[in-house]
Amino acid sequence: MKKIIVFAFFFCCSNLVIAQVDPLIEKVSKKLALVNDYVAEGVMKTDVSFIKASLGKVKVYFKKPNLLKVKKEGGISLLPKGGVSLTINTLLNTKKYSTIPGGSQVVNGKTLTVIKLIPNDDNLDWVISTLWIDPVEALVYKTATTTKENGSYEIIMQYGAYAQYGLASKIIFSFNTKDYKLPNGITLEFGDEDPAAKKNLLKNKKGTVEITYKNYIINKGIPNTIF
Repeated sequence: MKKIIVFAFFFCCSNLVIAQVDPLIEKVSKKLALVNDYVAEGVMKTDVSFIKASLGKVKVYFKKPNLLKVKKEGGISLLPKGGVSLTINTLLNTKKYSTIPGGSQVVNGKTLTVIKLIPNDDNLDWVISTLWIDPVEALVYKTATTTKENGSYEIIMQYGAYAQYGLASKIIFSFNTKDYKLPNGITLEFGDEDPAAKKNLLKNKKGTVEITYKNYIINKGIPNTIF
């Protein structure tokens, strides 16, 4: 009898856990699950006060669960370290988070459902992420993420021909330059300014990186050596 009671208890608990999974997050995850990998071509525009960078062609490589690389034509991408990896795909692919409903907000004329993600794994490098999701399209239009070591980032998405896969036609990364960490091999272009001037230049400044995608090649396979 005791064994039956214990079994019934665990069965009920299991059902409770399943019921607590946010259905909208599951809907978004199901759409993203259609993509095992992709190579995307686009144009990147960098707007950071201390970096001289013009428009440039980029290739973006992604492979499940969380491999991502952005390569700029003629050089290394200038996206913030840490911010690149925190895309919707990599966040939701971890499955190591709890969800908290945050009501709804109107963003650019769309009524979006707000859901907060809290990581359950201390080894993950992010602290909290807020998602603004269209409940009908199951598309994430905005995220705001706070990390342990790389500051906070905001990503705004626009969608077009590849919306059925949850892939954006344009993304805009916004970040505070005081938290900006450059990729290896890149140096800041401050000229001859002294250290104090450099520090003041970084303080309370905001940088943005925009990528407008032209096309995606989806699920054709990508070797790990690319990353």
